[in-house]
Amino acid sequence: MKDLGLLSFITQLGMSVAAPLAGFTLLGVWLKNRFGLGVWIVLVLMAVGLISAASGFMTTLKTLEKRESRKDKPASDSFNEHK
Repeated sequence: MKDLGLLSFITQLGMSVAAPLAGFTLLGVWLKNRFGLGVWIVLVLMAVGLISAASGFMTTLKTLEKRESRKDKPASDSFNEHK
C-alpha cells in the first residue's frame, strides 16, 4: 500500500509538470493559427507554461515532504494515555 501511495505522488508530479506546459503551448499554437498572431504568442505562453510547471513541481514536492515528515514523528499519546 505504501508503494501505491508513492506511485500516486509520482503520477501527480508528472501531471503537474506536463499538463501546464503542454496546455499553454497548445493554446499558443492554436491562437497563432486561429488569429494569425506571430510566433511570439507561442513563446510567451510556453514561458507561462514553464513557470506554471515549475510551480506545480515545487508544490507537489512540498506536499510529499510534509507527508514524509509526518511519518517520521512518533505518535503522540492520546489524552487518556498520558503519563
